[in-house]
Amino acid sequence: MSTPDTTIERGSGNVFADLGFDPEEAQHLALRSELMHAIRKYVADSDQTQQRAARLMGVTQPRLNMLLKGKINEFSLDALVSMLAKAGMRVEMKVKKAPARKAA
Repeated sequence: MSTPDTTIERGSGNVFADLGFDPEEAQHLALRSELMHAIRKYVADSDQTQQRAARLMGVTQPRLNMLLKGKINEFSLDALVSMLAKAGMRVEMKVKKAPARKAA
């Protein structure tokens, strides 16, 4: 039985860009994903119920549950930053020049 050839390519560092999203949307998705991950980690590491964590972050439990299920399109960057700030977390940004794009 033969197996198909496998090609491995180095990623760009942004899975959304690698999946073909346009550069601007890929950056937004990556940032929101990172903030959502921080909220998931906060909830998992705390000894709080989702209800209590949601109240602390200024959202309802069903809204927090949507986040925990990965509903990325339901949350803006502003909303995620606000949730983290209300939970006592500090969000830091780092801006750097993007690598030159390869010509198509």
